[in-house]
Amino acid sequence: MLSKKTRYAILALASLAREFGNGPVPISRIAGDEHIPQRFLEGILLELKNGGVLGSVRGKAGGYYLSRDPGEVTLCDVVTRFEGTAGMLACASGRTGCSCEFSKEESLCKIRASFADIHRKMTEMLSGVTLRDLV
Repeated sequence: MLSKKTRYAILALASLAREFGNGPVPISRIAGDEHIPQRFLEGILLELKNGGVLGSVRGKAGGYYLSRDPGEVTLCDVVTRFEGTAGMLACASGRTGCSCEFSKEESLCKIRASFADIHRKMTEMLSGVTLRDLV
């Protein structure tokens, strides 16, 4: 299940994708249109800006804009930014060893292979959906 932060990030990015090429969008408008608390949204957008997904313009006519084409930003990009790897088990992502309390030895783990397959399929699916697809 995705966190509220990730869901809000996807909503905000979809909103900005709809406005792609029309200049910066004020954070207050994104927050209002998507029913996201503005203070919470500020941190989300700053994180996306620091990650190179968004740009911003200061001032009265300022706001945020997508710094990449909506067809180049995938849901996998967004989910991994806010959730880490898209796997349900850390060991299934292949980034860590098995730390399951049911198995002291990775080769004995009965569920790792299944969850590794789920992780692979989920990553493929999320990588196949772009912001352009959402709008």
